[in-house]
Amino acid sequence: MSSSQPQIYCPNLHCAAPLNDFGNSLCKSCQTPLVYRYVWAMGEAVLQFPVDSQVGGRYVVKAPQIWLDTQPGLQPDFPTEELPDALLPYLYLYPYRLHVPEVHGLWSKGDDLAAEEVFLLENVPLDKQGNLFPAIAQAWGQATAARQVYWLWQLLHLWNPLAEQGVSASLLAAENIRVEGWRVRLCQLFVDEALFAAEFATDDETSLDTPMLGLADLANVWLGWLDQAKPEIAVPLQKLCQDMHEVGVELEAIPVGIVSRIAAQLNQLLLQQTAQLPLRLQIASATDPGPQQDHNEDTCYPDLTQAGSIKTDDEVFPRLVAVCDGIGGHEGGEVASQLAVQTLKLQIQALLAEVKTAESLVLPEIVAEQIEAIVRVINDMIAAQNDMQGREARRRMGTTLVMALQFPQQVLLSTGQVAENSHELYLVNVGDSRAYWLTPRYCHQLTVDDDVAAREVRMGRSLYREALKRPDSGSLIQALGTRNSEFLRPSIQRFVLEEDGILLLCSDGLSDNGWVESAWLDIMGEVFRGKKTLSEAAQAWVDLANQNNGHDNVSVVLLDCHVSTPLPDVSFPGVRAPLTSDWAASSRGLLQEAGMADQAADSQAGKGQKPNKLLWVGLILATLLIGSAVAIWVQVHPGSQPRREQLTPKS
Repeated sequence: MSSSQPQIYCPNLHCAAPLNDFGNSLCKSCQTPLVYRYVWAMGEAVLQFPVDSQVGGRYVVKAPQIWLDTQPGLQPDFPTEELPDALLPYLYLYPYRLHVPEVHGLWSKGDDLAAEEVFLLENVPLDKQGNLFPAIAQAWGQATAARQVYWLWQLLHLWNPLAEQGVSASLLAAENIRVEGWRVRLCQLFVDEALFAAEFATDDETSLDTPMLGLADLANVWLGWLDQAKPEIAVPLQKLCQDMHEVGVELEAIPVGIVSRIAAQLNQLLLQQTAQLPLRLQIASATDPGPQQDHNEDTCYPDLTQAGSIKTDDEVFPRLVAVCDGIGGHEGGEVASQLAVQTLKLQIQALLAEVKTAESLVLPEIVAEQIEAIVRVINDMIAAQNDMQGREARRRMGTTLVMALQFPQQVLLSTGQVAENSHELYLVNVGDSRAYWLTPRYCHQLTVDDDVAAREVRMGRSLYREALKRPDSGSLIQALGTRNSEFLRPSIQRFVLEEDGILLLCSDGLSDNGWVESAWLDIMGEVFRGKKTLSEAAQAWVDLANQNNGHDNVSVVLLDCHVSTPLPDVSFPGVRAPLTSDWAASSRGLLQEAGMADQAADSQAGKGQKPNKLLWVGLILATLLIGSAVAIWVQVHPGSQPRREQLTPKS
């Protein structure tokens, strides 16, 4: 090891002169953007390397456990044998990658791997300069009441998944919990047995057999922050922590009803805080077949350019946004994506009508069950169409789905007033279409692709970067309509809107090759500064995809969520006449049989799960629009007069 100033290698492995001075942003030889990748190092060997030392000719120690990879274009080392047990929780918790780091690879010295093995984590709470984001205790006092409760809700939401893997102790080490804006992130995972042995050991060795970590331990951590809780939430949080103590210390002994009651209490407190914020939504969309395709199998919602497709009194608009990427070529991909969007719209409309009659808050798990049932209905509608056409194996049409629903509920405030919107956002994805949350400070990928690489990680069989080397790594493992709904596992997440931001939904025609992550600030920065409209940004994303990917159709929907200061009303824009359809003849043949889909879907869905009380609705297949980019501002609760407060989120 040495302590000389490091040099950064160009990630372009074909670069003629790859060495660059630290701090440069572009390679001086080939002008490729340089990558500064910081990883989190774990293992006993980490302690022997001082700050600024170089490790193995590749890594530089920036701070304890924070290493800079000076050769980011090369793959890290991977375990050559069976994956160590210590890494398996990271793999099984991959669906929680918003909060949990991922295994990058390992570094080893010499032949004795057991003595010199260092595991490296990525997706850790570090900024671009390799500095840790603030610990939750450090940021707690400056956060709004809504954000304080939102952080606690995320921690409680993580408790059960981490406890199942024996790493719930990760939520009890305050310095391990970092925050980036609204998002809670963990530096690493701590095994429960290790924490128990370190903090609760006695002379009786049998006491170390089973760690007794429970919600009472989590409450003890939270109690340390309550002296800086905002006044409006301090007393309810104190009562909540007392209730968590009453359930005992051993997780397995906690009655399910009590845990549900605690979660419901925290959820109600969260929604009481967020519902007091104003909320306005702006939507823009754009879709294009791409320069190498003569047909567009993507469909996005809403389509504001089609005359009569959107009404100002529509309960779905502007709360629902979606992108579907059709599978099946000219023989049905476009039909599947259109069928999915139209069915989704009508089913969500029925769900929102039910919400109006609810006498109390509908819990997140109940909403998720209803949305999952809707997704299964959509799946069975497309599957029934396949069955009627005798489509088998690769000829079966299908579609990906990424959708977001701003779910409005009336919330009774502590003052006795009623707020009209709970600010909840439900996100659903099936396939590899993605969702991102964008602000002037960060870009968060919210969804996990349903592909082979992600499956290998979730099953504990491979590290992600190693799985990406497979030739089929990007192949889909599920899509709507290709199989019966009993095999469908949609991902459903609930967020709350408590900061200004833009939700980006897109097909893989844009997200391939990391273009969202690399270009988000260039395109959206002008929107955040008020120099570009949301519609212009949507079209800019399409142009970027066509220029740099170009191999596929591309669709983008942007949902601008504004919760800080109220904005002036904007009138409903005019609409243009629909464009002429250029669907393939085989697809038009499928459309002629779309009227038969309701009856077939009733038969199929009757064998599985149906939405509770949801109305079955007919299909209205609209003409597929090749290109659109429009926007509209809508205030989603004009009838209420909630308390407005300026959000100044700090991270």
